[in-house]
Amino acid sequence: MILSHPSEDLGAATWVDLVTPTAEEVERVRRATGLRVPSENQIAEIESTSRLSFEGGAYYVSTPLVAPLGDEDLALVAVGFVFSPRVLITVRFAPIWSFDSAHDAFKAQPLQSAEEAILRIFEVVVDRSADKLERAGLRCDELSRSAFRRGAASTVYGDLRATLRRVGSVADRTSRIRDALLGIGRIAAFLMESRIEGAPPVNASRMKAIRADVTSLIDYESHLSAKVQFLLDATLGFINIEQAEIVKTLTIASVVGIPPVLVVGIYGMNFRVMPELGWRFGYPMAVALVVVSALLPLLWFKRRGWM
Repeated sequence: MILSHPSEDLGAATWVDLVTPTAEEVERVRRATGLRVPSENQIAEIESTSRLSFEGGAYYVSTPLVAPLGDEDLALVAVGFVFSPRVLITVRFAPIWSFDSAHDAFKAQPLQSAEEAILRIFEVVVDRSADKLERAGLRCDELSRSAFRRGAASTVYGDLRATLRRVGSVADRTSRIRDALLGIGRIAAFLMESRIEGAPPVNASRMKAIRADVTSLIDYESHLSAKVQFLLDATLGFINIEQAEIVKTLTIASVVGIPPVLVVGIYGMNFRVMPELGWRFGYPMAVALVVVSALLPLLWFKRRGWM
């Protein structure tokens, strides 16, 4: 699919957005713009030299961006940018919310230049990343309150696996958002500092603001990561406490059961001469002895504070 602004005429467009393009669509864009369109394998490369380059009067840059994966999850999708003085070409292979928002904005206010297109896309990506990090921060606060507020322990203990999944989900989301922000920051630095002759111009003040926002959001993500790690350690600590309580209960039960078993074992022996067998109160005495032998360890555990 090809989306273009401000018109559908590829030769007059200032932004051409290729979404999972076919070979025919790639060839159409190449003929209309005179620029090479990178493939999916090329924009997925992770080396800096592959992600940040200049060729034929245009910047060829790529970065992973956050894309929706189901209701709650996020995925990283490689996105390529071909930025020339006349046109911006973007290549992606999945729907991305930030690009949808940019398309809506450009429908309301038509594009004037490729520079405006790439700056606006970066600003939308950073803005949506900030929103996602804010939501992740709220989820961290919710998990923290549920874990440490008085009276909530039973809720946490009752579903520790669900708590672990929620903590892991927050960690995964923030990690992916960080990767996307790092990629945008690297591209912004490259566009501002490369100083290549014949390169397309970039608004320095807006790009500097984007870099500043990326830096602050990465710092906030580091804070969230530390908080998530603390919550993870706390949840694992709760699991250890729960396991220790189970082991303690089993231990007490086994210790309490030893004296009665001993008493019953003694009086269950088949010796002919056992005075209590002929005694009128022998049976009640044996039952009472079994009960007392079970109660004594319980009282001792209680006194020691183990129950």
